[in-house]
Amino acid sequence: MPVQLVNQIAAGEVVERPASVVKELLENALDAGATKISIDIEQGGTKLIRITDNGHGIHKDDLLLSLSPHATSKIHSIDDLEK
Repeated sequence: MPVQLVNQIAAGEVVERPASVVKELLENALDAGATKISIDIEQGGTKLIRITDNGHGIHKDDLLLSLSPHATSKIHSIDDLEK
């Protein structure tokens, strides 16, 4: 991934509020094919945000990639960040 693209992704990873965390986790659940999603929030998300779902999870071959900085299969160029 080009350095400029990595920097753009990093700039967008700042969590501004608990709702941003919930949105990201919901998107992840949907990407995993979830058809049932449960959300638990305590103290407006400052104490607890827990999302449970019945999605298929990550494939074992992708586990190492998940630990790499800015690893994604969805973004290949800066234009993809706008989509």
